[in-house]
Amino acid sequence: MPLEAHTSEQGLFPELAASTRGVKAGVLPSQDIKDLISTGKITARTPILEEQIQPASLDLRVGDMAHRVQASFLPGQHATVEQRINELRMSRIDLTSSTVLEKGCVYIVPLLEEVHLPDNMSGKANPKSTTGRLDVFTRLITDYGVEFEHVPAGYKGKLYAEIVPGTFSIRLPAGTRLNQLRFFRGNPLASDTLITELDGREALVYSREDNPVKAQVDRGLRISVNLHSVAPSEIIAYKAKKNAPVIDLSRVNHYSPEEFWDAKYHVGDKGLILDPGDFYILASKEQIRVPPDYAAEMVPFDSSIGELRIHYAGFFDPGFGYGMSDLTGTRAVLEVRAHEVPFLIEHGQIVARLAYMRLLKAPEKVYGVGIGSSYQMQSLTLSKQFRKIS
Repeated sequence: MPLEAHTSEQGLFPELAASTRGVKAGVLPSQDIKDLISTGKITARTPILEEQIQPASLDLRVGDMAHRVQASFLPGQHATVEQRINELRMSRIDLTSSTVLEKGCVYIVPLLEEVHLPDNMSGKANPKSTTGRLDVFTRLITDYGVEFEHVPAGYKGKLYAEIVPGTFSIRLPAGTRLNQLRFFRGNPLASDTLITELDGREALVYSREDNPVKAQVDRGLRISVNLHSVAPSEIIAYKAKKNAPVIDLSRVNHYSPEEFWDAKYHVGDKGLILDPGDFYILASKEQIRVPPDYAAEMVPFDSSIGELRIHYAGFFDPGFGYGMSDLTGTRAVLEVRAHEVPFLIEHGQIVARLAYMRLLKAPEKVYGVGIGSSYQMQSLTLSKQFRKIS
């Protein structure tokens, strides 16, 4: 439904208001994003919907036209995205019809939303979880931009998505939400000391037996991979099949997983060899929690971890694995691709880090609490387009 003006000043967690009052650097929560919309700092060609507003981000919608281009690009300090599109365009694609975006091709799509940010506010985008689990590589671009995914402080203008389907060709209807945008004042990144203190108060990590585990903190919360099953029938990884059918992103709980994925079961102590160029879905060994006055992000690939890329979709909302303080964590799903050589990963191997960021104030929305969050109680879960496996 269209966005309505909010009335709550305290949010769902009034007891957090005192702890966040006076915070000058932080991530904007949902009610502040609503304020940006109501004051014209965020606009769109069609009304912004309530369900686009997440606990600490705004879902962005693709427009009705995609441009296939010769190559990925950044416009640079002296050009707009439209100027670069005109130089590199191969064809135009109408997203209001049943058009297929082919895997391996690069597309630029103007988004419906535009921003007019104050000078003290910036933004950062990330693919949504469903996008990452489909191996759809997408990045935000701005006019005169020199970095992907970043909206500079004070930026006023259009937003664009670069879209590269990786494993599957896709149908992308106009209005689909592939990525999301967070808004910041200052640098909200929590130090290792603060994360350790937060773990002492809230227990950020639980085992699969629902017991609290001391967080391993080193430039963020360390995340390891699970390759052990508790039953012979438990799937510990999915490997995407090549030459699979087209996936229509508007379909939910529709496709048979067996047609698109090979399931991997317990591998014992020998680990799992990732074939170069193939796409895998795995899960973390840890069950992690994000308290409602924090947001989190899986940090980009670190070359010291190994020859692979981990987690295309990196945002974790306030309340992930936490709920109303009644959950003992949720496993993170990892989207994984090996690079040029086969790479062996083993159970418990550190593969990523989770950075925590303070919110400016207590949130009005919390992940999984009545807002239709898809993955709050997930284990190893494919994207929502696929039917659930018993």
